[in-house]
Amino acid sequence: MSNNPLRWAVHLSVVLFVLLWTLPTLGLLVTSFRDKDQITTSGWWTALGTSTQSAMFRAPEGEGEVLEGTLYTLKGTVFEGQGGQIGTFGISSKAPDAFKAGEVADLGDGANLTVSADGSFVLSAPESFKDKRGQRIFYTASVPPRFTFDNYRSVLTAEGLGRSFLNSATVAIPSTVIPILIAAFAAYALSWMQFPGRALLIAAVVGLLVVPLQMSLIPLLTLYNSAGQQLGFDPKSYIGIWLAHTGFGLPLAIYLLRNYMSGLPREIMESARVDGATDFQIFTKIVLPLSFPALASFAIFQFLWTWNDLLVALVFLGPQDDKLVLTGRLVNLLGSRGGDWEILAASAFVSIAVPVFVFFALQKYLVRGLLAGSVK
Repeated sequence: MSNNPLRWAVHLSVVLFVLLWTLPTLGLLVTSFRDKDQITTSGWWTALGTSTQSAMFRAPEGEGEVLEGTLYTLKGTVFEGQGGQIGTFGISSKAPDAFKAGEVADLGDGANLTVSADGSFVLSAPESFKDKRGQRIFYTASVPPRFTFDNYRSVLTAEGLGRSFLNSATVAIPSTVIPILIAAFAAYALSWMQFPGRALLIAAVVGLLVVPLQMSLIPLLTLYNSAGQQLGFDPKSYIGIWLAHTGFGLPLAIYLLRNYMSGLPREIMESARVDGATDFQIFTKIVLPLSFPALASFAIFQFLWTWNDLLVALVFLGPQDDKLVLTGRLVNLLGSRGGDWEILAASAFVSIAVPVFVFFALQKYLVRGLLAGSVK
């Protein structure tokens, strides 16, 4: 019974951390379906309720006016196809709430403006509105929640998005498979083969885990460009980024796989050697199938990293349009200011669709692979 308070504290802490990670994602998801105007005026947690929105509408310049007696009349609505409830309106940005809905605003020279609660307005004047600048109407309205697929439609129909999707797959898949193939052989050698300098190699692998990518990126690019000039291949090809991601991913891959392989029962290896199996046969027929949880674990990490990467892709592939990855295309879609929050939210979920599928497909192996070797 004495452990019950501690157990409750642990459970509450876990729930708290889950909420801290889930709430921003939920907010991003809700924002991706909201109307652009409502995103800028209210938070995502108010998406299901009525929001207050202030905006400006400019009446058309005489289009649709009719002559009623001695007055020219222009009618329309400030909502432009979107509903709401007008609370106040005005004719100047300094006093946007000067009049209540339904009141008559005197524009001078015999002109009047009336804005009803449903958003319809009536503009009347003794002179025609043609060849005159449209009257500005400032208003504050209570707008019901609006959800739309236009944000996703804008992202998914963007020019070049399909090509960028294929580019990201071309980068991510080989950059995940190649490190696994190399690291699996290295991890087996460091786990079950005796040779001089083995301990130093293990220490080097552990040390490379803490080397920042940004520190080695430029020297690596310089070395690669020099090799490209000497060997005569295009330095902006996919080979360069495959090698870069392989180099950056190998330390973690070797570390995870070695921890797992070193925890496999020694009796299995000894029995195989007694039966005449070579190291290669032991590796391919025994160790590799048993190490699938660790392989899947690293594949998740590596694929998530390479799919969402932008820095390495820009350095090794450049900003050329035919090789621009998905993250680069979505950044260009946002523009230079990056203020289109609805596009940003939709782009985020479009870009994570494939990584989420990969994660849930392999997540049952994740914990098994990460905890491998921690308990003997």
